[in-house]
Amino acid sequence: MKFGIKPAAALAAATATLLALSACSGAPSGTASGGSTAGASGDGIVVYNAQHENLTGAWVDAFTKETGIKVTLRNGDDLEMSNQLSEEGKNSPADVFLTENSPAMVRIASAGLLAPVDQATLSQVPAQYRPSTGDWTGIAARSTVLAYNKTKLSADKLPKSLMDLSDPSWKGRIGASTGGADFQAIVSAMLALKGEDATQKWLEAAKTNFKSYKDDTPVLAAVNAGEVDAGVLYHYYSFVDQAQTGENSKNVDLHYFKNQDPGAFVSVSGGAVLASSKKQAQAQQFLKFITGKAGQQVLQNGDSFEYTVGSDVPANSKLVPLKDLQAPSVDPAKLNSEKVTELMTKVGLL
Repeated sequence: MKFGIKPAAALAAATATLLALSACSGAPSGTASGGSTAGASGDGIVVYNAQHENLTGAWVDAFTKETGIKVTLRNGDDLEMSNQLSEEGKNSPADVFLTENSPAMVRIASAGLLAPVDQATLSQVPAQYRPSTGDWTGIAARSTVLAYNKTKLSADKLPKSLMDLSDPSWKGRIGASTGGADFQAIVSAMLALKGEDATQKWLEAAKTNFKSYKDDTPVLAAVNAGEVDAGVLYHYYSFVDQAQTGENSKNVDLHYFKNQDPGAFVSVSGGAVLASSKKQAQAQQFLKFITGKAGQQVLQNGDSFEYTVGSDVPANSKLVPLKDLQAPSVDPAKLNSEKVTELMTKVGLL
């Protein structure tokens, strides 16, 4: 999900049988970054981008400045971009695909549309932040948190586990964007860690306990206003709001579950080269750049407040270090969003 850029909307029922990775759909817009006019048949490369547009735009500007290679961005959300790639198949004009959450990338990898990532690029990213397959790599990460209203909840009243939010005592007190890519990625991790039966029971309880919002920014605002006591979302929403006006987070603190809990899940944003790309060398070079020191420093010093994952570049100093999050070990290649869609539809959350 994006801040003021491309927020996800609720999933339409018609997409329930597809991989539910985000919430908007439609044809992607062809927007060029950094003054580039490169197209599919021109010089340079085409990037299908579902990451934050400001972050990817900064990556593109730095990459073009260093290499002279032009980049055209076609921006959309995870579902939109993965749908587009699925429809285009081997005829896609895209050279590179960037996602917010990994399930969108898993879908395209499973369709056999990705080229193996160069080993030099993979070696820049620790194994826990890329899939075991080597078909794509992590480019950034975000931590699951419980954002809570500190005027309504004291630290001793916070749940010890994300699973505890299934307790009837939380009825009507929790907010989430249940139709969004972020929430569904979190549920995908729960499925991998706890299994289908436990995940379905938790989702059944969430149908009763949770208030659903269009995307995560309204969730944060609802927590801040006391409309709900707490909300399940990614860490950076609060950090971005604090760096701007703070109007949606002045009453909010973040609770990190830690202890390898499903609520400590760290979601990996993905980057990949399309097998159909006729500009493999340039596409691989772009992926190597954004996971390299210069690219990760763009993330470190930018305003997206996502975690760096490559080339030993530390995250923004305002963030809790990744090593301190005590995140569970989840292979990004094995997150099953198709099953999550099925379960969420079954219990009435989609």
